[in-house]
Amino acid sequence: MKGIIEQAFKGNTDWWRYIVGFFVIFFIWQIGSSIQGIFVYLKLVQEGLKADEILAKLSDMEVLMTTLESNFNFFLLLLGFVFGFGGVVVVIKLLHNLQLKQLITSRTHIDWKRIGLSFGVIAGLLILSVLLDYKLSPTDYQLNFKLQRFLILALIGIVMVPIQTTFEELLFRGYLMQGFGSIFKSRAVALILTSVLFGGLHVFNPEVAKLGYQALIVYISTGFFLGIVTLMDEGLELAIGFHAGNNLITALLVTADWTAFKTHSVFRYLGEPSLVSDVYIPVLIFYPILILIFSGIYKWKNWKQKLFGKIEQTK
Repeated sequence: MKGIIEQAFKGNTDWWRYIVGFFVIFFIWQIGSSIQGIFVYLKLVQEGLKADEILAKLSDMEVLMTTLESNFNFFLLLLGFVFGFGGVVVVIKLLHNLQLKQLITSRTHIDWKRIGLSFGVIAGLLILSVLLDYKLSPTDYQLNFKLQRFLILALIGIVMVPIQTTFEELLFRGYLMQGFGSIFKSRAVALILTSVLFGGLHVFNPEVAKLGYQALIVYISTGFFLGIVTLMDEGLELAIGFHAGNNLITALLVTADWTAFKTHSVFRYLGEPSLVSDVYIPVLIFYPILILIFSGIYKWKNWKQKLFGKIEQTK
């Protein structure tokens, strides 16, 4: 079985195609993302603000995140990723002559059981960790549950969060991983570059503004974790399940004033973020444990070759 990166050689792998393709995907993604800004602009116009005042406010992330009703804003935030997902599908078909499956897995078929298992593992860990923290520090939490608002949130989240997270996996662990791998012929280079770029994507997240640039450690490390899982398992299924479970359960279960998703979740966290609990524990404890769990379940072997080996061009 050829590896996940080697799937790229079934199509067109000219270096310029990946540059053009990335910018096309990014452009389509940003078109979708701009819709939220348009609605915020219209809302501020409705409130009687002048054009120069509105433009000044639109540069404030807090204004962008809080001007519109929470569920509607959540929907608009995720809508941009739907556009991005479509951009990936168009680019790999027209520029690279590949099928979507070849971006996702080296197996004959997409392994939905892997996606489900990974989703379930991270969902269970998140729920247990929040409930444990709630038990230990109840004053840090406020019950935020309103049935009607939560049901709308759940509907939006269940439909659109998996699209958002799958788009990010297709772009980073799929398209760019295959692109860097086919260009540099090195799995290690592909892993490093995609992980750093993935971390950089989150530089404007509110968590980074709150904790400082050290918070990027967790995003870059998440990129490495998902990249390692993808290369060892020769497919995106585990990464797709993990990413969807992490974002969906987080959006539904707990929100805070300093998080990217401000939602009508079950709980509202009143405490302050911590580098120890929010950065170092996931990076140094959770991710290594998850890698060991997945490795044990799927009997991963040839670690050196799969993570650091050369890539041979084959059709």
